[in-house]
Amino acid sequence: MASTPRFLLAVASLLEKSIQRNEKLFASSFASSQKDSITVFDGSKAPNMNVRQYMERIFKYASCSTSCFVVAYIYIERFVQGTGVRLTSLNIHRLLITSVLVAAKFMDYLCHNNAYYAKVGGVSTAEMNNLEMEFLFNLDFKLHVTTEVYGKYCQQLERVGRGL
Repeated sequence: MASTPRFLLAVASLLEKSIQRNEKLFASSFASSQKDSITVFDGSKAPNMNVRQYMERIFKYASCSTSCFVVAYIYIERFVQGTGVRLTSLNIHRLLITSVLVAAKFMDYLCHNNAYYAKVGGVSTAEMNNLEMEFLFNLDFKLHVTTEVYGKYCQQLERVGRGL
């Protein structure tokens, strides 16, 4: 997709690097008999789409503001910090579609319903509803992002985007 905004590529790049790091750690800890717990966000196998392709798909069809993607990234970081869950190729897709859905509902005046996001994300509506509730409870429903935090993340994404 030639028109993919640089900030979106930056988010995808940061998430992919985190996944690679975590899966390397997981492989070594697996050898030590330490396993991460499985969550509702984990699939049985990794989807055929990589993170960048999946984000491009969400961007193309979700019609939400660009700020939603920055806020969705902030929510994913909060989720990881609050739960200790590691981002992997098995959970990132469900976390992405859920975080964008939640960000759009919180940030945008108009947004699509859960059934629409489920179609975009490749999950059932019932699963989308369950993922949203699980995500919100894990964030303790704390969705507000200050302008200072938002600005810091935008600066980080801008720095990463320059290197792409």
